[in-house]
Amino acid sequence: MKNVVALFAAVLLSFSARAALALTVDALPTSGGELKIGLVGHGSLYFEYQGKIIQVDPWSKVGDYASLPKADLVLITHEHRDHLDPDAMALTAKPGAPVVANVTAGPKIPGAKILKNGESAEVAGFRIQAVPAYNVAHRRPEGQHYHPKGEGNGYVITFGDKRVYVAGDTEDVPEMAAIENVDVAFLPMNLPYTMTPEMVSKAARMHKPKVLYPYHTGETDVTLLPPLLADSPWIEVRLRPMK
Repeated sequence: MKNVVALFAAVLLSFSARAALALTVDALPTSGGELKIGLVGHGSLYFEYQGKIIQVDPWSKVGDYASLPKADLVLITHEHRDHLDPDAMALTAKPGAPVVANVTAGPKIPGAKILKNGESAEVAGFRIQAVPAYNVAHRRPEGQHYHPKGEGNGYVITFGDKRVYVAGDTEDVPEMAAIENVDVAFLPMNLPYTMTPEMVSKAARMHKPKVLYPYHTGETDVTLLPPLLADSPWIEVRLRPMK
């Protein structure tokens, strides 16, 4: 019986390891070396740079965080369950790893560094800028926006000479026009909570990323996006499994 249990545990471990390895990992050259971009799923990402790992909105439903790279820094965009998952954070964060969070998630995370919209900080050797993430059009049935203004964060992270913009849950808000020199952008396209493909195309034209990943896509048809940006050939749209 013990041998059967051990064999079963080994199979589960092997499956978990294969699952972690199966996720899409892209690479981007920077002045400080290669940046690896791990597309875990939904709104969950990780970045590997100069031997350090940043995990963004780790969520247990889309990733095996026992097998994924351990984080030197965790970024949380807001407090909804698919972005703030204490179990995933406990599995992925190295002992003492700092957490940067927005004003509504921060108080729920012991020791978190809270950044308000517009604030920046140097954390774990990375320059992190918090930018607004909110709804203008989409609301709950009772009339409240899914993501009220002033609460959620997007983050701009600097890796050498490259700037990566992770928008969080947002629409095509006017503050995006002030985000400059974006090399890679992650823009959410999950209805009714964030943006339509048309909104994403408008947002991309505001900050003009060189590479655009639609993420946090839910059931939205991501193939609708590239034709909407056909007149903006400087933006490379990368479609990845980020449902």
